Amino acid sequence: MTALAPEQTTVPLRRWVLDLVATTVLVGVGLIGFWPTFAGPSFLPAVVGGVLLGLVIAAVTTWRRWGILIIAGLTVAAYFVFGGALALPQTTILGFVPTLETLEKLAVGTVTAWKQMLTTVAPVAAADGHLLVPFLLALVATTVTASLALRLPVVAWALIPAGLLLVMVIALGTPEPAFPLVQGLLFAVGAIAWLALRQLWAPQNSAISVGQIDPSRAAQMRLRRLIAGAAVLAIAGGVGVASSAIAAPTQTRHVFRDVIIPPFNIRDYPSPLQAFRKNVRDQTEKTLFTVQGLPEGARIRIAVMDQYDGMVYNVTDGGPDSSSAFTPLRSNMSPDAEGIPVALRVEINEYNGVWLPDAGAVNNISFTGDRAEELRRGTYYNPATGTAVATPKLTDGDTYTVDTVMPNELDDDQLADVDFGKVAQPKQSNVPEELTSLAAETVADAESPIEQVRALETMLAVGGFFSHGLEGEVLSRAGHTSERVTTLLGGDQMIGDDEQYAVAMTLLAREVGIPARVVMGYYPDEEDKGEATFTATGDDVHAWVEVNFDGLGWLPFNPTPPEDQVPNDQNTKPRVDPKPQVLQPPPPPQEPVDLPPTLPDDRKSEDETLNLFGILGLILAIGGISLAVLAILASPFIVIGAWKAARRRARRTAARTADRISGGWDELTDRAVDYGARLTPGGTRVEEAAVVATSLAVPQATALAERADAEVFGPTEPSDGEVDAFWGEVDAIVGGLGKEAGFWKRWKARVSLRSLLSGTAVSHGFQNLKDAAAARVGREPGTIKSKNTTTAPTVESETS
Repeated sequence: MTALAPEQTTVPLRRWVLDLVATTVLVGVGLIGFWPTFAGPSFLPAVVGGVLLGLVIAAVTTWRRWGILIIAGLTVAAYFVFGGALALPQTTILGFVPTLETLEKLAVGTVTAWKQMLTTVAPVAAADGHLLVPFLLALVATTVTASLALRLPVVAWALIPAGLLLVMVIALGTPEPAFPLVQGLLFAVGAIAWLALRQLWAPQNSAISVGQIDPSRAAQMRLRRLIAGAAVLAIAGGVGVASSAIAAPTQTRHVFRDVIIPPFNIRDYPSPLQAFRKNVRDQTEKTLFTVQGLPEGARIRIAVMDQYDGMVYNVTDGGPDSSSAFTPLRSNMSPDAEGIPVALRVEINEYNGVWLPDAGAVNNISFTGDRAEELRRGTYYNPATGTAVATPKLTDGDTYTVDTVMPNELDDDQLADVDFGKVAQPKQSNVPEELTSLAAETVADAESPIEQVRALETMLAVGGFFSHGLEGEVLSRAGHTSERVTTLLGGDQMIGDDEQYAVAMTLLAREVGIPARVVMGYYPDEEDKGEATFTATGDDVHAWVEVNFDGLGWLPFNPTPPEDQVPNDQNTKPRVDPKPQVLQPPPPPQEPVDLPPTLPDDRKSEDETLNLFGILGLILAIGGISLAVLAILASPFIVIGAWKAARRRARRTAARTADRISGGWDELTDRAVDYGARLTPGGTRVEEAAVVATSLAVPQATALAERADAEVFGPTEPSDGEVDAFWGEVDAIVGGLGKEAGFWKRWKARVSLRSLLSGTAVSHGFQNLKDAAAARVGREPGTIKSKNTTTAPTVESETS
């Protein structure tokens, strides 16, 4: 017997190492999916710490044969003790000593961290407390997976929490996968190899008897089997790589974040064109921002307006129906842009607003300074219009770099044979009726698309006069309502500035089917062009028109007259024959406001609907995540309960009635072992009944054991009625054990693994460890074993 001890302790140790390593690989493969969510490896320290803690908890509790309650308690303790250092170091003292703030955030974070991560635009920042999610998942998933692997003979049960972890990481992540091919192959190959090795090392499944053949021959055969298994895995991996390259998914992955993050709504921000005259009046001498690297002739854009409602030209997503094609910042936002790559360095001074100055087809925006992270997470860009919105608002001291592509300059000869582009634009409403006939008359003689645009541009730029309507200038009212545009085009003289002329040309162009939109921004005067740094002031603000040409994109046009083209005594005569003058009352100031009467209510209703769906989606997502976490935590209980139920079913439905009687007795002894009875392996039913009757105060067990022996070893097979009666007595005794025990003891017995592991290699291994420990302290193994029973004092004194 002594010679077998090393073999019994070596095999479990080898399996322990395999289970712990396999758990680490599978859990690590799942958690690596958080890479795009954090935009890098900032989450790895929290994950590594959680995995190591989970491995230690699983190994120690399995070695000590502690139950589920102790495992759960140690997991909670590890979460609060080490969570500060690994997930919330910014709240600790010296980076590892938890404070009251740390403990509070750890407690609340088990519920709120999921919501915070899903409602934060990715990539999320580790410093904002988002590390709680990967740390908690790593700790719980590792503890459950390793505990199931070490305690159960069938390792397939341990793959359930590992697989659930992989699914949860995908659901909590971003639509862009981290390393899908590597993740899939490693998880599949690791799981298959784990199952194969556990099956190969199982003593009852060994195909080679070392005692019957030469040990070296046995070693060679085992090596061949390992090599063959490795070859199969390698071939399967190669086939998987090849098939994934051929059958790559064409659709994006849908995750929780897609339905929980409230959509960015551009309607929350008023059109910057409404403040055009205010910029001219109040910011003429102020340095708003500076731009380094702006090419000569280029323009700085702050917003593109493409939807008119009779009151305001609004910023939309550039499409006819949806209201938010703005997306968070990312790299390579304009992959198909053609032109000259340029890097612009922008520094904000007295400019204050959400509309971010940019230019060209933007590929990337990189913020620097103290608010870089806040601005990065709160800025959205619309590639269709080139408009960027910084929801935290730009303020003095903010700096950023714009990597963009500036389009090539084209002349009219190059556009002579180019048609207008076919682009979808939002529908216009409340446009003055007379604009349709005026636009048609203006472009009637044009033979090509570019000539139509030039005809509209010339009609306004040459036939109109410029005035901001400021002190000392000719009267020119601000705004671009339908009434103001009608006054501009239908009056004796056209007098206005960029705001009115850009809107007028765009409306005229749209009336004859020309795809046009209004752009507001800044560009230097002629004398300042070519300077290394463009200093933007209120005097540099402009509005212009962009028209889309097929294959070339949006090209700028300037319908505003030159600033020196102002009315005087010689050019203030009417453009047509004078008519009798009739003093007309001024237009009611309320009339323009009533043009779109239902727009505010519609928007409010849409916003309320979006908010309702967002709240419902958030509640469902949080509930689903909570249920998933509870499922992972409860998985050991479910597995143990299902295992015991399967064993009972197999015993109750055995083919021979005698085996059913024997199975009924085994069911009774298993439950007795779970309630603390110490049965000697290999004992007879009468001996087992004596132990059960003594330790658990169940005297009827003795009679039941004798009855079982009589029916199993009797001359005839027991009848079905006798089997049912026997099982009825077994259930009555087991039910009595539960009634006599308290709640916690009854719960502990239900999730106990003693009856499941009794007689296994793990059980023998622990007993050998106990015997070895007893020998070192000079005690007999039987004495130590006796002290573990409920009658320890009596047995010990008798041994003495």
